[in-house]
Amino acid sequence: MTSIAIRIEKEMFKITKDSKKLIVGITGASGIIYGTRILEILKELNIETHLIVSKAAEITLALETEMQLKDLYRLASITYSVDDIGAAVSSGSFQNMGMIIAPCSIKTLSQIAYSINDNLITRAADVTLKERRRLVLMVRETPYNLSHIRSIEAVMENGAIVFPPVPAFYTKPKTVMDIVDQSIGRALDLLGIDTGKVKRWA
Repeated sequence: MTSIAIRIEKEMFKITKDSKKLIVGITGASGIIYGTRILEILKELNIETHLIVSKAAEITLALETEMQLKDLYRLASITYSVDDIGAAVSSGSFQNMGMIIAPCSIKTLSQIAYSINDNLITRAADVTLKERRRLVLMVRETPYNLSHIRSIEAVMENGAIVFPPVPAFYTKPKTVMDIVDQSIGRALDLLGIDTGKVKRWA
C-alpha cells in the first residue's frame, strides 16, 4: 500500500462529491465477519466506504476466512494504509457520516479512550469524536476485566458508542449470517443507515 488512497472498482461504485461517506476500521479482534459484511452491505446501499485495516486484522482475516487482503480491499470504495497518519480521514475537514470499527479490539478501544493516536484507525476515531460525529465500536471481548470497564467508561464519556455484537434471539435466527446481519443492522442504525435487514420489534 502506498500513502495515497487507492480507489477500487470505480465502475461498480460511482463516487461523487454528494456521496454518503462512512469510515470503516477493522482491527484484530475475532469476528472479522462483522467488518466484511458491513462493507458488503454498504456497497449494496451505494455508501462510500473509507477502509482502514490494522496489521492484526490481516492475521485474523487469514485465520477466520478464505479471503485474501486484496479481496477485502475490493469491498471498499477507498482504502488507506494503517500507517498513513496523513491520510484524508485523519483531518476534521474530511466530511463524513461517522465511523464504525468492526470488530473493535480492547487495545483499539483503550487507545481511543485516551487519545493515543499512533495509527490511522485511532487517529480517525479521535477526529470523529472531536468533530462530534458518531463513532460506533463493535467491541469483541469477553469477559471484561476492570481495566476494560474503565476504558469503556472513558471512551463513552468521550462520546463513542460501545456496541458489543450481542445476538438477538427474539428474531429466531436460522443461520450465523442472520445473527451477523441483525447486529450489523442495529449498529448501522446508530449512524442513520437502514440496511433493510433488521427484524424490528413490533
